[in-house]
Amino acid sequence: MPEGDTVWRTARHLHEALAGRELTRTDFRVPAYATVDLRGSRVEEVVSRGKHLLIRTPEHSIHSHLKMEGAWHVHRLGSAWRRPGHSARAVLDNDEWQAVGYALGILEVLARGDETTAVGHLGPDLLGPDWDLDEAVRRVSAHADRPVYLALLDQRNVAGFGNEYVNELLFLMGLAPTRPVGEVADLARVISRGRQMLDLNKSRIDRSFTGSTRAGEERWVYNRERARCRRCGTPLRSGKLGDRPTAERNTFWCPHCQT
Repeated sequence: MPEGDTVWRTARHLHEALAGRELTRTDFRVPAYATVDLRGSRVEEVVSRGKHLLIRTPEHSIHSHLKMEGAWHVHRLGSAWRRPGHSARAVLDNDEWQAVGYALGILEVLARGDETTAVGHLGPDLLGPDWDLDEAVRRVSAHADRPVYLALLDQRNVAGFGNEYVNELLFLMGLAPTRPVGEVADLARVISRGRQMLDLNKSRIDRSFTGSTRAGEERWVYNRERARCRRCGTPLRSGKLGDRPTAERNTFWCPHCQT
């Protein structure tokens, strides 16, 4: 599942292949941008902003979000694609590399000055160079009665945590998903621990929260609703939580270790 670490790693790979090179072909396979042609533009950089990606040229920014199923693949020009062609939403070529964006949840081509319309609402970026812990704490704690699970998942508060990370983080910190933010004793410590988890995982494909990368041993609670707690043996529980019924997300927790 793409979360802040996956997007950071994707940005790094895209930057290595595209930055400093002139685009020789652009193919945007969404109706709103199908006629946009950025051939001849030089890519300045590729950066992540939370779970968003920005491929920047001097005049434009190609903004994408992977959502649940999206991915960018980078390969030598002329190499075979690793996903079906009908799922491609963007194709970017230079004289050596090709980047293909598959099943992108969001794809748009913006003027550089309009980037804030796409990412201006985001809170401090957990893996960004301008990370601001104090601002993150201020935003997360703004609504004391809100469940800590929802406050951490809200990208307007802090950018980069996804559902897997928040579930695993709350287990490690001994917090039930429904615990009100105002009852969390040291919110800065919680957020810092989550940032550390993202930082440890950002450079490896096999994400782990337990220290083990063996199949089936990587997680404490996420997607383990039919299993027992690795610490105390109590049967794990699962449920749904959201600000409204149409935005509910899956939660997983140990009723003994998390209160």
